[in-house]
Amino acid sequence: MTMLHHLALDHGTIAIETTGAGQLVVLAHGMGDSRAAYRFVVPQLVAAGYRVAAMDLRGCGDSSAEWPDYSRTAIAGDLLAVIQHLGGPAVLVGHSISGGAATIAAAKDPTAVAGVVELAPFTRAQAVRPADLTVKRYRTAMTRLLLSNVLGSVRAWHRYLDLAFPGDKPEDWEDQLQRMDRELREPGRMKALQRMGRSAPKDAGAQLGNVRCPVLVVQGSLDPDWADPRAEGEAIVAEMPDGLAELVVIDGAGHYPHTQHHDETAALILSFLRAHADA
Repeated sequence: MTMLHHLALDHGTIAIETTGAGQLVVLAHGMGDSRAAYRFVVPQLVAAGYRVAAMDLRGCGDSSAEWPDYSRTAIAGDLLAVIQHLGGPAVLVGHSISGGAATIAAAKDPTAVAGVVELAPFTRAQAVRPADLTVKRYRTAMTRLLLSNVLGSVRAWHRYLDLAFPGDKPEDWEDQLQRMDRELREPGRMKALQRMGRSAPKDAGAQLGNVRCPVLVVQGSLDPDWADPRAEGEAIVAEMPDGLAELVVIDGAGHYPHTQHHDETAALILSFLRAHADA
């Protein structure tokens, strides 16, 4: 049975959709999106015997639009509040900004977080090198992200998404674009995207060495958010304690492996869960 409920926090409410039974797995999406990003993954996790909670980040989906803080640290607080509300511990699956938030949550409360799966995570301080700008995919994506952030342009965001989903698009691509367009035009939603985009991941990077649970980092080989996605993933793993984390790169995937290459991503998550959460 699927249930949608709202968790009241100090500055707003967080929407959570729960389904299934078993070990708790909390799914958190990236900026400008909603829990619908995991629409292909949730049924596979539930069918495998897990209780799945797909949440809308603060400012997104059915959660409250207006919040004073959209940093990874603030989102990490929401993740821990959701786990406490639902009865943890839980495995956290975080995409992009939520990958960094999951890192912080795991470091701050090891008893609540049994494992972390980071999908295309922004978990370290970023620096653009001159060589990076020679990669057309990266250069174009950064330009479109900048336009969407500075101008608050839904059109520029959609043009970025076209690069972030290289090659084959999800089977319901047009429906996804229409949904995201509708959500981002609601009062406060684009502002949330802009403020998340301007938040630096330094707070997450500072916690990488403090994580104590198993971690899986998943990168797409064609992710335009980095000139070299594999190198970024390797750097994240290297900053965690030795032997704690592993990296998997999905060939041909962009910034949204859980939506674009959902079967392969779900299989990786399930393998991680069986190896660690079920132990």
